[in-house]
Amino acid sequence: MSLAHSSGTFSLGGDLPVHRLGFGAMRITGPGVFGEPQNRDEAISVLRRAVALGIDFIDTADSYGPHVSENLIREALYPYEGLVIATKGGFERPKPGVWIMNGDPGYLRRMVEGSLKRLSLDRLPLWQLHRIDPKVPREAQFRAVAAMRDEGLIRHVGLSQASVADIEAAGAHFPVVSVQNLYNLTDRSSEDVLDYCTRRSIAFIPWYPLANSQLTRPDAQLAAVARTHGATPGQIALAWLLAKSAVMLPIPGTGRIAHLEENTAAAKIVLNDAEMAALSALAVAGS
Repeated sequence: MSLAHSSGTFSLGGDLPVHRLGFGAMRITGPGVFGEPQNRDEAISVLRRAVALGIDFIDTADSYGPHVSENLIREALYPYEGLVIATKGGFERPKPGVWIMNGDPGYLRRMVEGSLKRLSLDRLPLWQLHRIDPKVPREAQFRAVAAMRDEGLIRHVGLSQASVADIEAAGAHFPVVSVQNLYNLTDRSSEDVLDYCTRRSIAFIPWYPLANSQLTRPDAQLAAVARTHGATPGQIALAWLLAKSAVMLPIPGTGRIAHLEENTAAAKIVLNDAEMAALSALAVAGS
């Protein structure tokens, strides 16, 4: 049994089964999520090692690089046998560290067509609207995405950083099969969205699952649980996410094989009820 297999499975849209612990391919790009990685060979090796560990859900976006992450995935993993490659669109990236929302329907279509070309796919298994642009009517963005789904360019659609109201509004245009929101052990600001997704069997993909490594510098409670399991605090944080809900699909990212292997090993950690309760108490109120 592979490490990722221990995380269990979830069926995206009811017809795309994946192991619940996936890989986020943002950090295989250059500094500021911009440009080529400092070590391209290592980035390719990380992607291939992820698959060897049993990870079959790879999450990326056209804005990572921009385009760099998708190109690396194509180079390393095509033809994606047994893999689900999910990507996102809706940001412009003029320079490192700068993210500009663009929900113009024409722009979204160009991004979908570009992702198809870069990934060498006829249809994207899962495409997620990276943000709902407040400068563009929400319904116009949803109609544009629905049209591309109806044309067969997109198989399944998800949203990123969306509210319950957003999900319900989008649902009038297409089935929402995934929601990718900020969520981790100490930031539960999307708890209502997670509850909604859990009740409706919608995949919840927590981004920032390790709080940008802040959870590797834990308080005493997290450190104590980690010592009990002979694990790192980061592994415990990922194990907590997996245990929190059956629809949770964490996608920790990294550019290093050793860190990838450490993250994936979290799938084998089983937390008891007392540990779950103690860890859940770490949430920052109002975060």
